[in-house]
Amino acid sequence: MKTDSQTESQFEGLGVSPGIVIGPAYLVESGMEQMPEYVIPAKEIEAERQRFDKAVKKSLRQLSGLRAKARRQGGETSEELGFLLDAHSQMLTGSRLIRGVEREITDHKRNAEAAVQRVIHDITRQLSAVDDTYIAGRIDDVRDVGQRLTRNLLAAPYQAYSDLAPGTVILAEEITPADTALMDPAVIAGFASILGGAQGHTAIMARSLRLPAVLGVASLVTAAQTGDTVIVDGGNGVVIVNPKPETISFYRERQRELNRARRSLARLRHARAVTRDGVDITLQANLELPAEVDGARDAGAEGIGLLRSEFMFMNRNDLPSEDEQYAFLRDIVEVMEGRPVTIRTLDVGGEKLATSLGGLIVESENPALGLRAIRLSLSVPSLLEAQFAAMLRAGRHGPVRILLPMISTVAEIRRARQVFDRVVRRFNRRREPLPDPLPPLGAMIEVPGAALAADSLAGVTDFFSIGTNDLTMYTLAIDRGNDQVASLYDPLHPAVLRLIRTTVEAALRARIAVNLCGEMAGDARYSALLLGLGLRDLSMAPINLPPVKKRIRGVRMTEAARRTAAIMDQSDSGRIAAMLDDFNSLA
Repeated sequence: MKTDSQTESQFEGLGVSPGIVIGPAYLVESGMEQMPEYVIPAKEIEAERQRFDKAVKKSLRQLSGLRAKARRQGGETSEELGFLLDAHSQMLTGSRLIRGVEREITDHKRNAEAAVQRVIHDITRQLSAVDDTYIAGRIDDVRDVGQRLTRNLLAAPYQAYSDLAPGTVILAEEITPADTALMDPAVIAGFASILGGAQGHTAIMARSLRLPAVLGVASLVTAAQTGDTVIVDGGNGVVIVNPKPETISFYRERQRELNRARRSLARLRHARAVTRDGVDITLQANLELPAEVDGARDAGAEGIGLLRSEFMFMNRNDLPSEDEQYAFLRDIVEVMEGRPVTIRTLDVGGEKLATSLGGLIVESENPALGLRAIRLSLSVPSLLEAQFAAMLRAGRHGPVRILLPMISTVAEIRRARQVFDRVVRRFNRRREPLPDPLPPLGAMIEVPGAALAADSLAGVTDFFSIGTNDLTMYTLAIDRGNDQVASLYDPLHPAVLRLIRTTVEAALRARIAVNLCGEMAGDARYSALLLGLGLRDLSMAPINLPPVKKRIRGVRMTEAARRTAAIMDQSDSGRIAAMLDDFNSLA
């Protein structure tokens, strides 16, 4: 339901990236553009029908999520939105629309996108001819459903946001990680969406890009229009549409306060991350995109603890060549000027699907448990070989480490090392220079089974990196990108903390390096606890380096160890949180 453009409307959601932005809204509404139309070969008709069926199922899941959010919102608006979403769902279930598209694919051999457009056009034309205001009102619903189906069929291209004015705030039903990767902070000042969770990959990218963001905001896109003034408070999870002058003044002052606090923290850039009793801690940066590397260096990062390589595969329809990957990685390694760069091999799947992989990934009902990360790389050795080769070439320009995601067995590490050795032999045959020494090969510990088998894994790998985001998700069976269960995502759950401790102790016994690169590392609330668990190397989004460093410089390691020992005796996460907050309040 649209609100009066002069009426201030406030919404609450999940604050996933801190900061305050005030600017003009841009409402993302994907229109029904002319789709390419082509003939499907007879042998591919069934595959095209399955592709359409997957788009229908994805659309139904999206509507189900929106319906649940509407119910939680309550009130008349919720009831109206619920009726609308129910109507959309009915159009996607055995309806004339679905039957018509299936006939277009089967009988006329049309591609699914063109089939959807043709059927939508026929239905809306017939509805327009009916002299009935209620029937006429259903035309927009039919078009909305068609747009949703088309978006899910295409999965690309993504909105480039290239023609927007600087300072624009994006409002959308859903913003994917690939959408976020296209956002230029010089143009996009922040964003908010109806769907999404605080620990999802979109949220992580927002923090990396330092874009204030709020996700999980019910009825957002129905309450705003492009051009409306909007405030996004990413710290408190608040979005205000058409704010009053006094509201704008209040948030302007909040902006100034935040800027003063950031300038104060920035003075710690050249200070050591050392506890009050003299224990040095290594603080590194997590990078999502090459554009962040200067910010990481400027924030005082001692290296790149996690370079996610997915950016090279996003927003394109073909796979990046070895040369392209090398060029990206070389530039990052050179900018770091001798500081180590840990590059993770491709980790797609779940919410991070890359269109360039085409048919390599089949959509799954539970993609987090499907063919993703190291499983995908090992199933397509040429993909892994190209990545290893690019990383080896980049290693000529500075120290590089290679990290394997989602490891769960010793066999996976051994198979990956066989591929790595094969690439090294190829370099030697061709007399191509190799880095000396060769980059170490590490395992990302983000599956409970890997943490429990850490002693065995430590015997076949060179270092560990603990990914607490997925480790928490898999341990607690929580979809970290789903706002409906976001409140259940708890890194202070005793099981999660024990798995971290188990991993650290296994690494210490095997005398291999171990760091933690999940979102826990970037939250100063957890810093003392992580040090008490034995960690001495933390990696985080560049924006979080100063506050974490400040907290570390205020901690005595002996006191942190004592408090952590007491915390690890607890069985209730609420009690753990209280004990940790009490310890932090004494700083």
